[in-house]
Amino acid sequence: MKKILYVALVALMLISCGQKSYQVPTAFEERQTQANIYPDYKDITIPENIAPLNFMVENVQGMVAVLKGQKGQELVVSGIDRIDMDTTAWRTLLKENAGGKVNVEVYTLEGEKWYKHASHSLSVAEPIDAYLSYRLIEPGYELYRQLGIYQRCLENFAQKPIYENNRSYDDGHNHCINCHNFQNYSTDRMLFHVRSNHGGTILINGDKATKIQIKDPNILAAGVYPSWHPTKNLICFSTNKTGQTFHMYHEEKIEVVDTDSDLLLYDADRNEIKNILSTDYFETFPCWTPTGDRLYFCAAYVPEVIGVPDSLRAQLITTNYEKIHYNLMSMPYDMEKDSFGTPEVVVDAAQNGKSVTFPRVSPDGKYVLYAEGDYGQFHIWHKSSDLWVKDLQADTCYALTAANSDDVDSYHSWSSNGRWIVFSTRRMDGNYTRPFIAYFGKDGKAHKAFCLPQRDPEHNVLLMKSYNVPELSKNAVKVSTKTLHDVVYNTEGETAKYVGQPRVTDAQTGATRK
Repeated sequence: MKKILYVALVALMLISCGQKSYQVPTAFEERQTQANIYPDYKDITIPENIAPLNFMVENVQGMVAVLKGQKGQELVVSGIDRIDMDTTAWRTLLKENAGGKVNVEVYTLEGEKWYKHASHSLSVAEPIDAYLSYRLIEPGYELYRQLGIYQRCLENFAQKPIYENNRSYDDGHNHCINCHNFQNYSTDRMLFHVRSNHGGTILINGDKATKIQIKDPNILAAGVYPSWHPTKNLICFSTNKTGQTFHMYHEEKIEVVDTDSDLLLYDADRNEIKNILSTDYFETFPCWTPTGDRLYFCAAYVPEVIGVPDSLRAQLITTNYEKIHYNLMSMPYDMEKDSFGTPEVVVDAAQNGKSVTFPRVSPDGKYVLYAEGDYGQFHIWHKSSDLWVKDLQADTCYALTAANSDDVDSYHSWSSNGRWIVFSTRRMDGNYTRPFIAYFGKDGKAHKAFCLPQRDPEHNVLLMKSYNVPELSKNAVKVSTKTLHDVVYNTEGETAKYVGQPRVTDAQTGATRK
């Protein structure tokens, strides 16, 4: 016998708030179009362990949703203008229909008449990693206040702070936190940076945390964009001289540019730092392969600024921002000798007048996922930015058309099983980045992306923060926020010992440009 799960809890909640609950209408008019639900969860592929996809419909006086599993179970939920599903009932429905589909019928009460809309479906696929970490921050150039790094359990709606800075403005303690990163999808090893007051890089090992300082006359600046080696306690950082500029006549408000950047290698066991590449190229956004024997990164060649004093470099780059294009590069790494080979071009985007950033290699090592835009390296502000992949076996590049939008699609990460990607996009309103999730099939193609589920579907309209750097992990962060607060505020941090050579030229490193 088919099981029907009526969500009595939701009905009781609605009644207690003075709202109504409804049964499935027996008299209605059928419409040939699907309901205009928000967020758009129509005809998508979802993980079997995702939180309920609560949604709303505007300008209705009542609604009922009937979710029928292809393999069994039926879930009926009602509300005034939104659907709030019980997590346990939803989880049972998805578990029963893993590998199959769930059909969704939506009824809306408009005036005194019920309408049944054309149904949509949910394809239930492999699970996604249980946790998503991100920074919540104002989307522009505001001061570093009231921001934090948070971890959300994707199987429900629980969000917990990993670390937050001061809740109210305090010039003596005001600081920025950014660039969180995990080793191989595990929070056993994690890092993030603190800038301005109490500055340093915070390294987490299990439930313990320490602060380090990466600075030396032989390196360009402190470590910035990180990538933790999958097996060794090594971290590759880019080191960047970065600044913001503001457009007077442009649809994109802000441009973030590098005036110089290099690659560093940090040995966390020995607290030692050295240059990997320190050339006339701008090298940034490092990323290890899952096997740890190759490093991908992005590099731009800007001959106009070679030999130019620092006081003029920023001006030259700012006035020529549309001409700066980054290629996707890689170089081999010998783990036994701790040495890198010659860099080579993987995607020559500059030749086509494009620029690539944020490379991420799939867990099976077959694909490199990256963002491609018209110029520059900070694609989270570029409306031309789309998600692309390089198929390393077929040696082809193509856009993930089904997942992309007409607005910004940029920073991204893989799930540990390689079946899901999470990325930031401004498609919902053009101003705030929200995390979207898309299924990545074994055929190398992405499916339609959907917004991170929230208990209240209106949350993404009301939240005045951007989600920044969405990173998936298999487990929750173990170290407490109090421990991190104590380390940030009460320790100076040991300075990493520099063990490399001074900065050198392209000719000396053997860097190649094709």
